[in-house]
Amino acid sequence: MDIRRAGERYRGGDPATGIASRHAFSFGSHYDPDNLRFGAVLACNEERLAPGAGFDEHPHSHTEIVTWVVEGELTHRDSTGHESVVRHGDVQRLSSAGGVRHVERNDGPEPLTFIQMWLAPLRPGGDPFYEVVHGIADSTPYAVPEAGAILHVRRLGAGERTAVPDGPYAYVHVVRGAVRLDGEELGAGDAARITDAKGLEAEGVTEAELLVWEMGQRPTV
Repeated sequence: MDIRRAGERYRGGDPATGIASRHAFSFGSHYDPDNLRFGAVLACNEERLAPGAGFDEHPHSHTEIVTWVVEGELTHRDSTGHESVVRHGDVQRLSSAGGVRHVERNDGPEPLTFIQMWLAPLRPGGDPFYEVVHGIADSTPYAVPEAGAILHVRRLGAGERTAVPDGPYAYVHVVRGAVRLDGEELGAGDAARITDAKGLEAEGVTEAELLVWEMGQRPTV
């Protein structure tokens, strides 16, 4: 188990325009050859957008993009004609496949924080796909078959426990609160990269919210 702390994340974005980013993996101009990916996960970015701030239209391809809003409202528009407002409790996925363009903005009155995770597909190409699952229930798995991955949302009270799925790769990101995992305490923004996970449990030190990726064989692309 490899613990990565929130304070170790690479700082990016453009604070002058109201965008503050924290990158858990190599991203953009920040290149670390020893931190390119874990299993299917290519990026886990914490994005903070001030009211009125956002990312102008930009392209993606051959990437599964999954977004979890921590607080505020995220407005999404893309070149396939989809437009949505995504809030806390919703899972948004954009399968960029052969290519798509999109806009992400904070058009709401309050600050916006969201976690965006990029996964490598098992096979390149195909047609873009977009969906939002509103108000996903606790422990309800959200499958991303294109990447051979399953996302689990876990919400814990203090003292409550939840199993980390067994498998070749598991990526645990703490959204809020604090948890104890295999003797290590993790706080908001911390993450654990677990290889050959078996019999692990996370316990809430406080009320906590976790995003847990369960992944099989690493994609080859």
